Order: sequence, then structure tokens, then C-alpha cells
Amino acid sequence: MQTSNSFSASPDSLSTYLSEINRYPLLTQPQEQELSRRFRAGDLAAGHQLVTANLRFVVKVSYEYRSYGLKMSDLIQEANIGLMKAVQKFDPDKGIRLISYAVWWIRAYIQNCILKNWSLVKLGTTQAQRRLFFSLARTRRELEKMGAGNGNIVNAEEIARKLNVKASEVREMEQRMGGRDLSLDAPMGEDGDATHLDFVESESASAVDEVADKQQADLTRELVQRALRRLDPRERFIIEQRVMGDAEMTLSELGEHFGFSRERARQLEIRAKDKLKAALATLMAEAGVDEATLAA
Repeated sequence: MQTSNSFSASPDSLSTYLSEINRYPLLTQPQEQELSRRFRAGDLAAGHQLVTANLRFVVKVSYEYRSYGLKMSDLIQEANIGLMKAVQKFDPDKGIRLISYAVWWIRAYIQNCILKNWSLVKLGTTQAQRRLFFSLARTRRELEKMGAGNGNIVNAEEIARKLNVKASEVREMEQRMGGRDLSLDAPMGEDGDATHLDFVESESASAVDEVADKQQADLTRELVQRALRRLDPRERFIIEQRVMGDAEMTLSELGEHFGFSRERARQLEIRAKDKLKAALATLMAEAGVDEATLAA
């Protein structure tokens, strides 16, 4: 199905689009049922007629969401997709009008579009949050209108009572809705010479830290190699294969290599580790390095 929903965001283009869709005649319920049955049987022209006859209602629903900052053209096009989805799913034998069924699809597509474009951070991740997102502003306006005579300011508790939710949920949603995305390239200050990006702390290490880390790694590697040289060949082989190797040998494989049992291999591994630890402690003391510095 295709619709006449391609137009730019300019007011003239939108006016032209509205004039075009008003040319399509409205349908009676029997006409809707007949066209829907033909569409379900494979008649695409019937589906197109069902869509075009209801485009003006799509615009009406879209205008209800114009306060969320999106272009009307974007809202209408998303709503038209919802209408086409409704036409595909509509059952003419249920005894209801197409638009009564389609309005749920239309609103769902519009609301999904708003949530996706509101912020890079996801909003309305649960059904309850979605309802609160779209009810919050409307409820606030209604309560302010009711209390306009005495100048009361609507607070989160009043909105929470009206919507039957917790006040903390209202405050959280207000905070999330108020925290709009900010470009890091946006200029700052009176002259606009700096940007927000200039004040973001780098997560990468400084040159001084990188040099210090390299020196520490070199020292650690040197001390370990010197400690290994204080072990006998079999102990060194065990440490290299069980501790330092990328694909370490199992105790069974180690025992097979030397010709003794797995348990004997485990005992020799413990002894080799203890000797290596003692050798490292001695070398660190001689070099004047404490264990915490080496571990860091």
C-alpha cells in the first residue's frame, strides 16, 4: 500500500497535503467492510482506498502530539504507517469501525517515534513509564487550569494522585524529560570560543602515567625472570606451563610429561609457587620495592 504522505516540513507543503487528503471521500461502515474483505483477498487497491479515506483523521490525531517538539510532517508520516498497519490487521467481521481500531495503532506509532527522538537515553522503557510520559504534561495542564483561579502551583504529589502513581515516579519522569540531550560541540561562554567537549575529562592515561606504567611493568617482568632463574629446571617448567602459559597444561598432562602421578604434580606445583614467591620477596627487598607497588 502507498499513501500520499511524502511532503516536506514547510507550512505550504503541509497545507497542500491537507488539501489533497480532503479530496478523498469518507467511507460508510458497509463500504469499509466490503473493501476490507477485498483487501484480505488480495485486492491492494481496496487497501489503498481504506487508507486514503482515513488520512484526515490521522492528521487530527497527530496534532494532539505537536507539543513534543517533533515536526508535524514526521508525526503524520509515522501515524500513516500506524494506519496502514491497522488496515492490514483489521477484521471487518468484528462489527467496529476501522478508525476505532486504527487509532490504537496510530497512537502507538506516534508515541514510539516521540520516545525514540526525545533523547539518546531511553525513556519509557516500561508500559507504565510510557503512560506516565504522555500523561504528565496533559495532567499538569488540567490541574493548573482547575487551580488557575487561586494561582496554585501543581506539585508532583497532586499529579501522582491524579494518575494513581507514586510521587517519586512523577519526579523521576520530570527529571528525565527535562534532561534533554546536549551537543558536546555546542559553544560556551560569552565569546563562544570553548565547547562543552573542552571540559570533559579524558579517560585515557596521561603521558606521565603511561611512562610510569611501562616502567613498572618492565620492573615486574625483570623481577619475575630473575626469580624464575632461582628455581631448578623442573620447577621453572611447572611455573611456565601452569601459571605463565597462554594454554596451561593440566596436572595430568604435567604428570605424564615427567612420568609421575597427578597428585605428585600438584605437590610439585605448590612447592614451585612457594619458592617463586619467596624468591620474588627477596628480590623486591633488595630492589627496595614494596609488594603493594609491584601489585599496582
